[in-house]
Amino acid sequence: MPSFRDIADDVRNAAQALIEYGSQLAQPTVRLGVTGLSGAGKTVFITALVHHLLHGGRLPVFEAFASGRIAGARLEPQPDDAVPRFDYEAHANALLAERRWPESTRQVSELRLAIDYQSARGRERTLTLDIVDYPGEWLLDLPLLRTSYAEWAAATLTLSRTGARRALAAGWHAHLATLRPDAPEDEQQALAAARLFTDYLRACRDQRYAMSLLPPGRFLMPGDLAGAPALAFAPLEAPGEQAPGAGSLWSMMERRYEAYKSVVVRPFFRDHFARLDRQIVLIDALAAFNAGPEAVSDLERALAAILACFRSGRATWTSALFRPRIDRILFAATKADHLHHTSHDPLERILSRMTAAAIARAEFAGAAIDVVALAAVRATREAQVARGRERLPAIIGTPIAGESVGGETFDGAAEVAAFPGDLPEDPEVLFTPEGAFKGTSAGAIAEADFRFLRFRPPRAEAVDGSAPLLPHIRLDRALQFLLGDRLA
Repeated sequence: MPSFRDIADDVRNAAQALIEYGSQLAQPTVRLGVTGLSGAGKTVFITALVHHLLHGGRLPVFEAFASGRIAGARLEPQPDDAVPRFDYEAHANALLAERRWPESTRQVSELRLAIDYQSARGRERTLTLDIVDYPGEWLLDLPLLRTSYAEWAAATLTLSRTGARRALAAGWHAHLATLRPDAPEDEQQALAAARLFTDYLRACRDQRYAMSLLPPGRFLMPGDLAGAPALAFAPLEAPGEQAPGAGSLWSMMERRYEAYKSVVVRPFFRDHFARLDRQIVLIDALAAFNAGPEAVSDLERALAAILACFRSGRATWTSALFRPRIDRILFAATKADHLHHTSHDPLERILSRMTAAAIARAEFAGAAIDVVALAAVRATREAQVARGRERLPAIIGTPIAGESVGGETFDGAAEVAAFPGDLPEDPEVLFTPEGAFKGTSAGAIAEADFRFLRFRPPRAEAVDGSAPLLPHIRLDRALQFLLGDRLA
């Protein structure tokens, strides 16, 4: 049963939706959520999207753009005075002038773009696009709103005792064994438990293991809450049938867990997430392939949890007034440029397999769902390289300084030809024990079945003195799915 606070939030959201619906009649607006787990490429995606709309580019599948119906686009002042602006200019400079990837998303930010276009009937119109950038780690916090401290602690402890997580949690588990839930509340014990729990989460996120299901999200991205009591809690062992009373360590942890939900999770849902119309979820599946089967399974669970958070369904005027819904969701496997194009279709099939059950639920509710393999900025080009009598498909790019493979460490300046290997045609190979593959989490990195290098952004090309172009893979397909119907 919804709590009074849930009902109050729904009433508040309905009032906000009513205001926004009125403004929609005069100024059509799409609020596009862009999320993904750390390192998936959210900042790069938004920067590339905005750069193409502002300066043009090659977008043949984006019908309104390719047909010339988009007259132009321009940045407009921030829609929300209390939300940081997405720093498009700094991120574009990093990509184009410095050939480095921008810093990752660590907080919610927004950017407003006005797109002037001609409708299919010849009318001149403007669509306002509000882009909301937020960390996927925060999205994984939303299930906490329906979860008690006891339920969360039990589930988190159970997960921490499986597979590679068990060894990574050893230090935290050792300290946990010294704690009694019914002991008097103790600030230093709470701080120590929270620190060791955070160390465990951080170790799980390391690229060698590439785990994805790591709530609470602010433990890894504290921002302005660093040092706050709302982040000074951790799971405790179940105390038995009777929960300890006030003044106990258990009640202290429980109180702070509830504070985390009130201070962090609920405002994020109310002020940002519940107001979205469209959503793209960016996924670095290659990092999971590098790490191994356990990381792939963990990513699958995280994606199911993410999609379960969306209030999805067909948008109607009544839903727009009282209960806004996300009516289009795109799952995008990023860094497709790290693979030869012959592996792009298998990558999409793998992502479809990961999200199949959750997608079926959303489609039943009336939402449109799609899956795509893309690179918002293409860092490589393809070639055929001779090896003996064979000619092998390869990708050519500049590895980031410090990347290494086969005992060779790269300096960030030289181009190399890499052989990324082939993804299996049948995605089930990656999800069955019989088809288990080796990843970096299993031992020696050199023995991993997949090893995808990280590449620097490409040298930007300018044509006839215009703004430099950013090459991409299927960015136009993503734009067509997310915005095409609103520009018809």
